[in-house]
Amino acid sequence: MSIDRKGVHEAREELGGRLRAIRAAAEIDGRTLARRLGWPPSKVSKIQLGRQAPTASDIREWTAACGCPAAAGELLVLLRDLDSRYAEWRRQLREGHAVVQRSWAETEAAAEIIRVFEPCWIPGLLQTADYAAARFREHARLNDSPPDTEAAVAARLARQEVLYVPGRKRWHILLTEAALMYGVASARVMRAQIERLVSATALPALRLGVVPFRTRLPVSPAHGFWIFDDQQVIVEVISAELRLALPEEVVQYRKVFDLLAPSALYDADARRLLSAAAQQWV
Repeated sequence: MSIDRKGVHEAREELGGRLRAIRAAAEIDGRTLARRLGWPPSKVSKIQLGRQAPTASDIREWTAACGCPAAAGELLVLLRDLDSRYAEWRRQLREGHAVVQRSWAETEAAAEIIRVFEPCWIPGLLQTADYAAARFREHARLNDSPPDTEAAVAARLARQEVLYVPGRKRWHILLTEAALMYGVASARVMRAQIERLVSATALPALRLGVVPFRTRLPVSPAHGFWIFDDQQVIVEVISAELRLALPEEVVQYRKVFDLLAPSALYDADARRLLSAAAQQWV
């Protein structure tokens, strides 16, 4: 989790550092500022160190107390970026999984070239209904979210229609062989899911690759991620969804994808591996 959330923590540190600089420029110490704002001194310290994210009201009050209210505008932009980068699953799922699926559909519809790497499970765009249902039930248990499995599966399957629109989008999806072998659903469901992947290798808009076991990799497959038009990266971690858009972050994820892609098997080679994996689920 610490690796996945590193960008969020750094953004908090940057925001806290800007506020600390404004305080220092006004020649006000932390205790004096806390007293002016009616805050405990620990709150000033935590915000400055990036251990606590300020609210929009906190930023306006801080800059006004330091005699620099005009500085609030730029800091509020940083705060909005921080809020958009980290979306806690429990908050997102209050209205159920179907709402989140429709949000993903909007993001996918806006992009032309989408690159996906998944080391542990089959990505939603290629899931069968039964596999998707198993994943939604698992997610609902973990997050105490509404068990809207039927509606969520329907929304996820509706997302898959984008794969069949001719000439509009290009997808490059990488899986590891491990994603085929983890028992996230029953043997029957896993076998049907892998057979679905075999047919997906023939989709014109999709380039599907499978990274086999015992392959020497140029970079460790630390976690899954989605890259949209080299403009945004979405990372799903256990408790949240990260949306990363800083150029240096996107470049780093694209570099990892490009290093892993040549290690995968494609077309007939991928079909042979997938068919062999399906036979193991009996």
